[in-house]
Amino acid sequence: MEYNERLARFRQGLVNPFDRGENDSSTEGKNLPKHGVSTFTLNIHSSSEGVCGEMLCCDIYAEVRSEIFSSESKSQSSDRAMDLGLAEDHFSRPVDWDNVKGSFVASDVEQLKQAIEECKRLILELPEHSEKQKDTVVKLIHLRLKLQELKDPEEDEPNLQVLLEHRFSKEKSKSVKQTCDKCSTIIWGLIQTWYTCTGCYYRCHSKCMNLINKPCVRSKVSHQSEYELSICPEVGLDKQDYRCAECRTPISLRGVPNEARQCDYTGQYYCSSCHWNDTAIVPARVIHNWEFEPRKVCRSSMRYLALMMSRPVLRLKEINPLLFNFVEELVEIRKLRQDILLMKPYFITCKEAMEARLLLHLQDRQHFVENDDMYSLQDLIDTSSGHLSCSLTEIHTTFAKHIKLDCEKCQAKGFMCELCKEGDILFPFDSHTSICNDCFAVFHRDCYYDNSTTCPRCARNLERKNEESLNP
Repeated sequence: MEYNERLARFRQGLVNPFDRGENDSSTEGKNLPKHGVSTFTLNIHSSSEGVCGEMLCCDIYAEVRSEIFSSESKSQSSDRAMDLGLAEDHFSRPVDWDNVKGSFVASDVEQLKQAIEECKRLILELPEHSEKQKDTVVKLIHLRLKLQELKDPEEDEPNLQVLLEHRFSKEKSKSVKQTCDKCSTIIWGLIQTWYTCTGCYYRCHSKCMNLINKPCVRSKVSHQSEYELSICPEVGLDKQDYRCAECRTPISLRGVPNEARQCDYTGQYYCSSCHWNDTAIVPARVIHNWEFEPRKVCRSSMRYLALMMSRPVLRLKEINPLLFNFVEELVEIRKLRQDILLMKPYFITCKEAMEARLLLHLQDRQHFVENDDMYSLQDLIDTSSGHLSCSLTEIHTTFAKHIKLDCEKCQAKGFMCELCKEGDILFPFDSHTSICNDCFAVFHRDCYYDNSTTCPRCARNLERKNEESLNP
């Protein structure tokens, strides 16, 4: 029998089992070895329903042809096998993964890569939103999972890695809404291992770990807790040698070879991999202009500002004391903070206040019970929005209620005005009182400023000291 005739009969009987009618069984396997035909028939069904597509079909066809037509050359067989495989619709039926795994456990990375590329091609060629396209997408996902399993076994990845002061922890989330900070591509949580730094929240693929050259921003916060207080201190691209200020990639304002993007916080220029056009409130603009409009900053500046947000490092009366003359809310906040500092001695000497943990009302702003002149950027943002004034007034009321009404021991630590010797018990945080700067005695404000004599309490203390000196 001639070669072409045998090949035609072979194609008609075996190549596309989905297109064969029920009456074609008479032609199956004629003049072919029994074992080779049965093997091919089983495998061709599996490959037509499986995920490896025509690449796997061609491999099986080539194997069978080598048994049947051993006299033909290897190159001709390979070409005809490829032609034969392309004639089939291997993705025309739903996926039966049990059969696929039983017949074709694709352990070869190269085969899987080729099958993935074929799936991608078919997804683009198939009608959009069609059932075939959806099935092909599912197959592509399973192929990628299998490839990831072979190339990057999960059990080989450590749960914690330390690199450039980053402490990377393996993520268990399967979300696909994350972006790798190194390669700027999407992290496919279903098929890729990825890590997040527990300090600065830097995210990256497992494969990008060894390419990271940016140290952890939290280390900078720990060693250098201060802001750049000049507004966008630009130095120019020439000072940067027309390179990214962080990764040193060549950049240009014309976008050739890479677009230069300015960070409003540092004033320097960065490439698109280091500057994603993220926005953040810039401290210098807040302090000098009382401006809270978010500006574009680079990735490292964004993380630094986020970590520094709640740190009280801004001493406003030294940086810009005139700000209190133009922002009434700051004056109110300062008065409330001064009153809380005057209430603090009552609480630390009161057993009931310690048991009630009253000072924990300010646990998110611990510096409010330590001083009255240090501010965090978050304090200024909340002051501008009015949130801080409301919450601090409420806390102030709770503290005053404990001292003046609820606790008898704290009430007993009040003062009587020794100048007029009239009126109710006074406390240093009352709005109508004044405090002696030397002995901290409390008086009515009007009495204190109208009286030209010295403080009665200071006079008694001075007299006592003189008596002690005369009678040692």
